Amino acid sequence: QVQLQESGPGLVKPSQTLSLTCTVSGGSITAGECYWNWVRQPPGKGLEWIASITASGFARYSPSLKSRTSISIDTSKNHFTLQLATVTPEDTAEYYCARSLRAIIVARGQADYWGQGTQVTVSS
Repeated sequence: QVQLQESGPGLVKPSQTLSLTCTVSGGSITAGECYWNWVRQPPGKGLEWIASITASGFARYSPSLKSRTSISIDTSKNHFTLQLATVTPEDTAEYYCARSLRAIIVARGQADYWGQGTQVTVSS
């Protein structure tokens, strides 16, 4: 059973860079032709897809966040990471990592494995 676990700071100051890591267990991050995603859900709003990456390093980004986002993968550590630069309070959200067979996901049913989520608050 594949499991995903997000880790990172719960509180980030405005203008700083948010860094999150998703550690994959129960299977190799290189197995299969799948996409490793970052998704967030701001308070009271729906899911927002941020970015995805394959084991070979092919990355895709949400156009609205692309200028501030970087996703990377470390197959030796079986994890992938997200960096979101110049955060503002509007970046406050529950951040999730997920595995999917499609490059972009907009609903929970479009990914087969999800992390439990990590709350990130942007505040001074």
